[in-house]
Amino acid sequence: MNAAYAIMAFVTLQRLSELVIARRNTARLLAAGAREVGASHYPVMVAMHSAWLAVLWFTVGDRPISLPLLAVFAVLQLLRVWVLATLGPRWTTRIIVTPEAPLVKRGPFRFVRHPNYMVVTAEIAVLPLTFGLVWVALLFTVLNAAMLTVRIGAENRALYGNAKVSA
Repeated sequence: MNAAYAIMAFVTLQRLSELVIARRNTARLLAAGAREVGASHYPVMVAMHSAWLAVLWFTVGDRPISLPLLAVFAVLQLLRVWVLATLGPRWTTRIIVTPEAPLVKRGPFRFVRHPNYMVVTAEIAVLPLTFGLVWVALLFTVLNAAMLTVRIGAENRALYGNAKVSA
């Protein structure tokens, strides 16, 4: 297996393991009385992320790897782990609201309201650029921006009420 496919295998296994954790956390939160918001856009988001991975799998081939960009991607993985660890059992890929639970304001949430979306946005651009796939980075960055417009709006309404909240 060449290095590009090894990187893709790592990212794919990481995402699949996160889905297992997210499903477990979602089930537990819902059983404890939390509610899901914005479920209608979730399949579109999953399809977009799946397409991103599939396109990368089909296009990385024997392309050269930019080591500086791979290092940036590695730092993004550390930030991803920081976000997930900060949210702990409250982390999920869905928008799950527990009305009595206070908003998390520690870890990366001290600095930005939606650190996970910032990390994911950077990953969607940086990983394809690591392989010189500018078109993949551009295409999925635009698609992700459209998705996040819907998702962050739904999440902000759920977490902060109907008041207009800046992302």
